[in-house]
Amino acid sequence: MERSFVMVKPDGVQRGLIGEIISRFEKKGLKLVAARFESLPDGRVQEQYREHLEKPFFPGLKSYITSGPVFLMVWEGKNVVPIVRLLVGATNPAEALPGTIRGDFAIDIGRNVIHASDSNESAAREIAIHFKNDDLVGYSAIAEPMIYE
Repeated sequence: MERSFVMVKPDGVQRGLIGEIISRFEKKGLKLVAARFESLPDGRVQEQYREHLEKPFFPGLKSYITSGPVFLMVWEGKNVVPIVRLLVGATNPAEALPGTIRGDFAIDIGRNVIHASDSNESAAREIAIHFKNDDLVGYSAIAEPMIYE
């Protein structure tokens, strides 16, 4: 099984979307293996968005992502990264299809509700930034035989 990192951003938290987002992933058949509600410290923000540190929009991004609490999660399943990305929708909500999280709940690219890893490599890096190995709970879900061949 593969794992993906997902973060409900401050706008999603403030709008009460955590439960809806978890529900969509669970209904798809993905398994939650770690979760935490917190305000991100500066060091982890910089590590999470390290590819954007020198870009002109980074100060605004940092201000936004630290403006309130976030909900961090690790999801597990076969092909979990592309499945999560499909459920999340396009980064720009104007391009996100109805039925996706961003398509249903976001309007502005700067307040697009949720972050999801874009590759298995990114997922591994992002999970390691926010969770220790002991934070990840491995278990067999009773529905797995109904979901996977």
